[in-house]
Amino acid sequence: MKNPISKFVFSLVMLCLTLSCGDEGDFEKPVPVTAENPRSESRPATNGRTANLGNGVNLQPSYFCSGNQDLGWTLMKQHAKIETVRIELDPTAQAGIDDFVRWIREANANSLSVIATHHDADFNGSPDPNALLSAANWWKANYATLSAAGPFMINLMNEWGDHNVTVKQYADAYNAAIAIVRQVYSGPIICDIPGWGQETHTAADASPLITDQNIIFSAHIYPSAWNSRTGKYVVSSDLDYLGNAGRPVLIGEFGSNMRGSADWSGLVDHAKAKGWTVLGWAWNGDGSRPDKMNMTSPYWGERNACGTKNYTTSSYFNTVYSKL
Repeated sequence: MKNPISKFVFSLVMLCLTLSCGDEGDFEKPVPVTAENPRSESRPATNGRTANLGNGVNLQPSYFCSGNQDLGWTLMKQHAKIETVRIELDPTAQAGIDDFVRWIREANANSLSVIATHHDADFNGSPDPNALLSAANWWKANYATLSAAGPFMINLMNEWGDHNVTVKQYADAYNAAIAIVRQVYSGPIICDIPGWGQETHTAADASPLITDQNIIFSAHIYPSAWNSRTGKYVVSSDLDYLGNAGRPVLIGEFGSNMRGSADWSGLVDHAKAKGWTVLGWAWNGDGSRPDKMNMTSPYWGERNACGTKNYTTSSYFNTVYSKL
């Protein structure tokens, strides 16, 4: 850890942040980023808990406004339960590396913990290990530029792996990809579990085969969450199975507007009770369905939305915010 604070103070900070998953008023805002507190170099979590990350929201700005939109920080600062932002970076979309740098810099300037996720929409759910290696090589090529904007935690790739990826295939792909990222980055690496973030048993059983000890598993929870190993929609015991693998876990995405019978709300509550960080989908940028899950208005895909700085909360806002 670069320029560490004392072990005693660091331990107290970690304890406070680890226990911060609760109702508004139960926690303090994250410690501001300084040279003495670089969040990207945070230590691995233990006992299934997620260290150094409060609850928060996802942002998906890469597909809109050529990357030039205001991300709504002024409105976000009014809602203290948002402590972490997970920003999806798609290098194949409208935005470019300069936009990614600005987003990371602005998030840090607003005292938010930052997760940056490589996201290529063409390969969501892909079982091709070359897609994961491509993401790893992108991090290798761009981490120095991005990290100059401020610290962040790497989420290696959004939703790599379909429901049919085997335990060995998942472990082998991530061992190869993580080795590449480790050439430039020493902090925790977030690994989405396979099956679009829903195959809890596959990830848990792969855990002993993944050699890197500083990873965090990430599950994605929606009504559509399906576990092919059990042949059922995801239930709380599936999250327990994942947590029992001994790796820290977070809910990298959750939301209500997808077709299915998983109890997304109960699952998020169960994750919080386990001390896991939960990140709602989405602050803005969800454009894949008629019933969009955007917490703010206007939505970036709307006409004349790209120039706005005056965001308001949408009717969907409290669906996510009440869970933080």
